[in-house]
Amino acid sequence: MEPRKIILSNSLSPGDIVMLTATLRDLHRAYPGRFLTDVRTTAMQIWENNPYITPLDPGEPGVTTIKMQYPLVHQSNRSSFHFIHGFTQYLEKQLDLKIPVTNFHGDIHLTEQEKRWMSQVRETGFQGNYWIMMAGGKYDFTAKWWNPAFYQQVVDHFRGRIQFVQCGEAKHFHPPLEGVINLIGKTDTRQFIRLMYHADGVVCPVTFAMHLAAAVETKRGKPKNRAAVVLAGGREPAQWEAYPHHQFINTNGALRCCDQGGCWKSRCQPVDDNDPKNQDLCLYPVQVTEDLQIPKCMNMIAPQDVIRRIEMYFEGGALQYNQPQVERNSFERREVQAV
Repeated sequence: MEPRKIILSNSLSPGDIVMLTATLRDLHRAYPGRFLTDVRTTAMQIWENNPYITPLDPGEPGVTTIKMQYPLVHQSNRSSFHFIHGFTQYLEKQLDLKIPVTNFHGDIHLTEQEKRWMSQVRETGFQGNYWIMMAGGKYDFTAKWWNPAFYQQVVDHFRGRIQFVQCGEAKHFHPPLEGVINLIGKTDTRQFIRLMYHADGVVCPVTFAMHLAAAVETKRGKPKNRAAVVLAGGREPAQWEAYPHHQFINTNGALRCCDQGGCWKSRCQPVDDNDPKNQDLCLYPVQVTEDLQIPKCMNMIAPQDVIRRIEMYFEGGALQYNQPQVERNSFERREVQAV
């Protein structure tokens, strides 16, 4: 029996595409040899080295293109499914097949050569461990932004212990912070994937970096799961976005606008682009600077909340580098007492 030839297409953001990689992986795990698959998506560098890709011509006889969607999101406030189920359940219906979800993360592949390449952080002269920080976001989703001054407080608190590397696209909202390695606008998608491979942790809103933090393997000798502190607020229901090993800070249930799940609003203040999102703004905006409003659910997350979640990775022993001697001795005493 000849393998069925399928092209999966999607024009959404890179974070969505990471979720689609999981669907392709699980299709082939469930039905090895039954399909030849190719993709047409944004951020095509995500698919580099993917063993499930076979170049296909959409005009070739026998090739079917499926425009991938995840209508399951419309049930997210009242269901127990995660984003990783979204594309997969849609593809199940298109193919009339069951596709069990396997690993609880996307499917990113790096070659051994890529892993050996020097990271962009080392190229700056810094030789130590680092965390990635996404202190901003896209203009079409301003409801995901946190106060830049809060990010700065987190950086200042860990100065000398954690080196943060600030990333993001130059065309998006990423106010530069002090005391970080600034790589804003200096990484393409593949470079960012490699940067994530070398990173010990991530601080970010619900975004591409969060999904990538779970999907990209960690370096040999490091904990299997990468640390991640996610500032989620109340826009999305936690069960739809959160990964089990992330510190996912959400406010679902704390405000009337998100007491039944996420509000799913995109913006807290209008953007000069005539997008319909401007007509459905956050109900509880908080003015944090003269020209910046953020949602109350995000403003309720204090810098101390993020600091505490980062410190938990050290207190629990998952990460132990750069600890002040007093803290390290205290941690070792607690370990002995626990035994």
